[in-house]
Amino acid sequence: MHVSVIYALPQEQFIEELDVAEGTTAEEAVLMSGLMDKHPEIDLKVNKLGIFAKLAKGTQELKTGDRVEIYRALPAKPRNAHAADDKKERIRARKASRATAK
Repeated sequence: MHVSVIYALPQEQFIEELDVAEGTTAEEAVLMSGLMDKHPEIDLKVNKLGIFAKLAKGTQELKTGDRVEIYRALPAKPRNAHAADDKKERIRARKASRATAK
């Protein structure tokens, strides 16, 4: 049966097409793809897996045509990072104004 294993970085994607036996799991397909050898940052204990953009367990058996996706951690959303910085700055300003008021 034919399946794909996908790993995407910000500037490029890696796609491995495989023919696997019936009963192959998502984790087994990732191991067979060789992507973990090419990208040692992939750790199946940390990186989540999905099939067609839906989270899946490594033990899930695949069906013909499935696309196994290896998800990587995304950086904090810029908006959230800016909001945290803004909050820290407001706290600093409040402390500074209290210190000068005394």
